[in-house]
Amino acid sequence: MIENFWGNALFSVVPTIFLGLLFWGLLRSILRADRTERKVYARMEAEERERLGLDKPAT
Repeated sequence: MIENFWGNALFSVVPTIFLGLLFWGLLRSILRADRTERKVYARMEAEERERLGLDKPAT
C-alpha cells in the first residue's frame, strides 16, 4: 500500500469517481434511448392515423 497521503487519497477517490461516471453514462444512454423510442413511436402513430384518416389525438 502507498505510504503517501496523496497517493492514498487518489486511490480512495478514483474508483468512486469512475463508478459515478459509469453510472451517469449508463443512465444517460437509457434515457436518451427512451426519448428516441418515444419520438419514433409518436411519428409512426401519427403516420398511421393520417393514413387511416383519423383525427389527431388530444394532447
